[in-house]
Amino acid sequence: MAVEILDTTGLKCPQPVLKIAVRAPDMNPGDILEVWGDCPTFEKDVRTWCQRLQKILLAVEEGAGNLKKIQIQF
Repeated sequence: MAVEILDTTGLKCPQPVLKIAVRAPDMNPGDILEVWGDCPTFEKDVRTWCQRLQKILLAVEEGAGNLKKIQIQF
């Protein structure tokens, strides 16, 4: 199981989810992708993406300002 980090801070919708979608094919079952974002709709967009593609949203951690770290398990 690998843990990878994807920093999408500074990107606005839909860019963070598009970056996740580009990275997804390289992830193996059980791998975790930790995505950092600060877009106002970041958490909602990632939750929707996870539901549609049946990925597991493990955690949402709030950081300074609008920063959120979301862990997705593949």
